[in-house]
Amino acid sequence: MNLIEELTWRGMIHDIMPGTEEQLAKEITSGYVGFDPTADSLHIGNLVPVMLLKFLQLSGNKPIALVGGATGMIGDPSGKSAERQLLSLDDINHNLNCQKKQLEQFLDFDCGDNSAEIVNNYDWFKDINLLDFIRDTGKHITVSYMMSKDSVKSRLESGMSFTEFTYQLIQGYDFLHLYENKNCKIQMGGSDQWGNIVTGTELIRRKARGEAFALTAPLIKKADGTKFGKSEGGNIWLDAEKTSPYKFYQYWLNSSDEDVEKFIKIFTLFDEATINKLISDHKEAPHERKLQRALAEDVTTRVHSKEDYENAVKASEILFKKGQEAVDGLKSLSANLIQDIFEGVPQASFTKADLANGIDIVSALAEKGGFLKSNGEARRELKQNSISVNKAKVTDTKVLTEEDLIGGKYILLQKGKKNNFLVTVE
Repeated sequence: MNLIEELTWRGMIHDIMPGTEEQLAKEITSGYVGFDPTADSLHIGNLVPVMLLKFLQLSGNKPIALVGGATGMIGDPSGKSAERQLLSLDDINHNLNCQKKQLEQFLDFDCGDNSAEIVNNYDWFKDINLLDFIRDTGKHITVSYMMSKDSVKSRLESGMSFTEFTYQLIQGYDFLHLYENKNCKIQMGGSDQWGNIVTGTELIRRKARGEAFALTAPLIKKADGTKFGKSEGGNIWLDAEKTSPYKFYQYWLNSSDEDVEKFIKIFTLFDEATINKLISDHKEAPHERKLQRALAEDVTTRVHSKEDYENAVKASEILFKKGQEAVDGLKSLSANLIQDIFEGVPQASFTKADLANGIDIVSALAEKGGFLKSNGEARRELKQNSISVNKAKVTDTKVLTEEDLIGGKYILLQKGKKNNFLVTVE
């Protein structure tokens, strides 16, 4: 694989320093991406630099993932309108350990000369004192050079602390250190990192009399103007505890036709012919959403597991099934999946003591549950055969008991096809 050709057709190159492609053709080249430990999980926005490393490795080169134990103590000002809240060392170390485990899912750490490696910049910064750093490194980069960077210029009016101002020099030193100690010659990242990255190449040129290269990917934007990687609940995280596999799967499945052609090139490992065929098939029958399904399957399986993907599909399909198959399928779901699927629908809480005595369906729908306005409305809807309990049609003789619990905790009430009401049993 020619890395630059691969990234080009995938739409993953925003800026590239002259000579980068020639360097990659010359030898097995080490390249790195830095990850900011501001949270104890990566999110799907971080998948872009992760994929840069993955494609670097697939092209026969060596990927290095740098987790910023040192830079995380400062905070990267790039793309930020205000200074970040500084984290404690304990929080940073916790976040780093969590992120390391996630990065290990995507890269091959046992494949010979181009095996992946994870490094922590705190390991070399902890032994450098301030006087040595400003004398031996700071003198090679001028203030005017640092002031010319967009990450600095955009903050001149609102203000930037000296702490943040030094960030690009710290990141530049990371590149210098990896160049000198691991023969790393390429740094990659998002387009907002260009200024920090080229500070590193400049430091290598001036201090080490060497040559290094830079490559950035465009920042991902959605066609409707909403921010990529965000949902109503916030970031879409890679950690299943923060974003369930079901919600993760749904995020990709709900991609618009305008976005999915871009996403499938960036976030999957499908080759160009496969993707072109998927796009062609999708355009012939867009209602089948073949492109979205292929994207959601690939990314969910790689980030979580094949089992998580299959459970997410099963949960999605159950909502549209009817009859006994729907009833049995719903009862097979875990409490966590039920909670994810019906998040945001109206809810009421009953107790197990209530169920032990049995709750008649009219009371459950109206005065006790509050799904419907009155007992009269509940009886009318039941008479019209529009009420379901756990996807099964019921009459006014139905009594809710513990046997109706899904995952030992939930009962789903429905009026018609679209009106859902979730009973939580504590």
